[in-house]
Amino acid sequence: MEMTLESVKPEVIVYVVSDAAGDTGEIVVRAAIAQFHPIHTEIRRAPFVTDEAALTRITELAKLSGAIVLYTLVMPELREAMRRLTEENGISSVDLLGPFIETLERRTGRKSRQEPGLNHVLDADYFRKVEAVEFAVKYDDARDPSGVLKADIVLVGVSRTSKTPLSMYLAHQKYKVANVPLVPELKPPDELFKLPKNKIIGLTINTSYLNVIRKERLKALGLPDTAAYATTDRIEKELKYAAEIMQKLGCVVIDVSHKAVEETASLIMEYIRQH
Repeated sequence: MEMTLESVKPEVIVYVVSDAAGDTGEIVVRAAIAQFHPIHTEIRRAPFVTDEAALTRITELAKLSGAIVLYTLVMPELREAMRRLTEENGISSVDLLGPFIETLERRTGRKSRQEPGLNHVLDADYFRKVEAVEFAVKYDDARDPSGVLKADIVLVGVSRTSKTPLSMYLAHQKYKVANVPLVPELKPPDELFKLPKNKIIGLTINTSYLNVIRKERLKALGLPDTAAYATTDRIEKELKYAAEIMQKLGCVVIDVSHKAVEETASLIMEYIRQH
């Protein structure tokens, strides 16, 4: 029986509601979703919420789509309004910050500052993260081979092995990442062979799994899934070529088949720390 990915309609929709950017909530949602991989989930952020009217609109949308609501609201009146609105509308909801803030207040005998976004204060770490994200965008897909020599990590692999999502995820961990696609018809940049092998991460994938991913990608672009890009013969040719290049580079190779981006990124960061 031929494998298929999830249908276009998401199996789970999650609204992440925050009085700041919503990064914390989305990270938690993605960490939880990874335990059910593969699962087609849509995360809808509602950031910088400051009044009950906004919460009411979000609740209406969540009810219409049968979504789960996860909220990271610092202001107690907003937390209470969100709790009440979701309860009245029969919406499953999770208060991520409230219980722990209240526990800390009881333990310390002090009131919280009730200032949204304090964990995003512009410090040196923040600017390093911004710089790393800009680096990942600039040197994505080997647009400028000089980035290979400037990077903390270089990802290599065939198309659809999550090179770009991994680059962005690792950038948010403050790593400067460049990625290089390996295509039989294109010679890899010379810079790649000048790097220490422990800076290079090879990404490989199961043939049948990549076949499914590429077919779905073609469908999303409105193209027939019979194109050469998604044929088993073409995929096997690319993977064989990529394996030969990785062997020449002497780099570690990670199989990303059925792995969430977060899981692969964790393996990469652990390898980099050890080497």
